[in-house]
Amino acid sequence: MTTIIVADDHPLFRGALKQTLLDAKAEFARDLNILEAKDIDATYQLLTQHSDTDLLLLDLHIPGAQGFSGLVNLRGCFPFVPIAMFSGSDAGYIIERAANLGASGFIPKSTAPDLIVSAIQTLLSGEHWYPSYPSRSDQPTLNLQISDIAEKVASLTPHQFRVYTMINEGLLNKQIAYELDISETTVKSHVKMILKKMGVRKRTEVIILANTLQVENPDDLLSRESD
Repeated sequence: MTTIIVADDHPLFRGALKQTLLDAKAEFARDLNILEAKDIDATYQLLTQHSDTDLLLLDLHIPGAQGFSGLVNLRGCFPFVPIAMFSGSDAGYIIERAANLGASGFIPKSTAPDLIVSAIQTLLSGEHWYPSYPSRSDQPTLNLQISDIAEKVASLTPHQFRVYTMINEGLLNKQIAYELDISETTVKSHVKMILKKMGVRKRTEVIILANTLQVENPDDLLSRESD
């Protein structure tokens, strides 16, 4: 059986994509198990329960993660599961950044159903799939600073990543404890480990580092990477 997880917060999109794959005449569709996740927490739960998942289709703007942080951390926690990004944004620099951060593919949501099926088949065969962009080689590549930050985010456990995300949203320890239904002492312990893994001393420094994994426009990326 082929297991695919579709992680997207829009139920209509998940349903349409699921039906497209189930109706496909491709060989992989003959014995297909499609699981759905509406946010990053549900995605972690499904991947933990289904360690043999063949492919994760991850929305770039999945709730519970900012920018490319979800991709980066999932790659660290589940290194043997191929991850392809889905997004309504198909700018070349976004696709390039996803590739540099470990995505096995990138499928714009505007892609025709038959091409989506072809892309999925390619990804399941162990290959990469990206749209054809003639100028892709001219797009900015991943610099060492961003690569280092990505490795640090990838080292966070799922629980630490959830707290990390809330820190970046500006929540205080008491608020994080309430949202996650855990003690404030546990939150403080997670924050301490996050600061250690990120190599910083203050929460504000975590937020500054996290901004490098946001989805930005090409001019911002170029200006940042030329500093």
